[in-house]
Amino acid sequence: MSFSLEGRVAVVFGVANKRSIAWSIAQGLHEAGAKVVITYQNERLEMEAKDLILSLPGAEGFMCDVSNDQAIEKLFAQLKERYGKLHVIVHSVAFAPPAELSGEFINTTREGFRIAHDVSVYSLIAVSRAAAPLMEDGGSIITMSYYGAEKVVPHYNVMAVAKAALECTVRYLAFDLGKRKIRVNAISAGPIKTLAARGISGLGDMLKAHAERAPLQRNVDVKEVGSTGVFLASDASSGITGETIYVDCGYNVMGF
Repeated sequence: MSFSLEGRVAVVFGVANKRSIAWSIAQGLHEAGAKVVITYQNERLEMEAKDLILSLPGAEGFMCDVSNDQAIEKLFAQLKERYGKLHVIVHSVAFAPPAELSGEFINTTREGFRIAHDVSVYSLIAVSRAAAPLMEDGGSIITMSYYGAEKVVPHYNVMAVAKAALECTVRYLAFDLGKRKIRVNAISAGPIKTLAARGISGLGDMLKAHAERAPLQRNVDVKEVGSTGVFLASDASSGITGETIYVDCGYNVMGF
């Protein structure tokens, strides 16, 4: 099977800056031959995304707030008119109010819980529903998870619960969309110094623990996550759907 994505259109949600996982995947998709579309939430983030988009010849940018159904509808209408068909969706979107990612989980607020699940989980459902009619030839939908979905990671709190819901959502979407030859998978990456990760209290301790305990005795590089994204987007992973793929230097296999 080939890793080539020539002639395919890939839409990437969640590029925050050049250190983000979404950006690494976008670069990999571009190198594999895909036509890359990068979305940004608002006009402020458009300015940050502009230089990145320009660095990928042929890439284009569109505004979309994934917490807004009308914005999603507008985006995919634009994408249909511009490209006709889509083949890859990368959903690298997660958010919880910063106050929810410190202290004790028991103090999670109702509003914080709602926001975390709306932005981090429901957005995958909404985007997949809008994308599916344009994925006429089948395709791949990829989202981002973390080990905190299944084991306690202090301070990850409500985001851990959201990631658990996200992984379950991947399985249900895989079932629904399989008949359309659309695959849905999650990548569970080890801790990386991204903009989003810096909002988690104790990130330094997480990085140290992973490097000490992982079988490869190091932390994962964002480029390794990007390469896995290309694999899941390509025909080389044609038989894989509904899965959570760990890219964490093996940390998840350890008992202590």
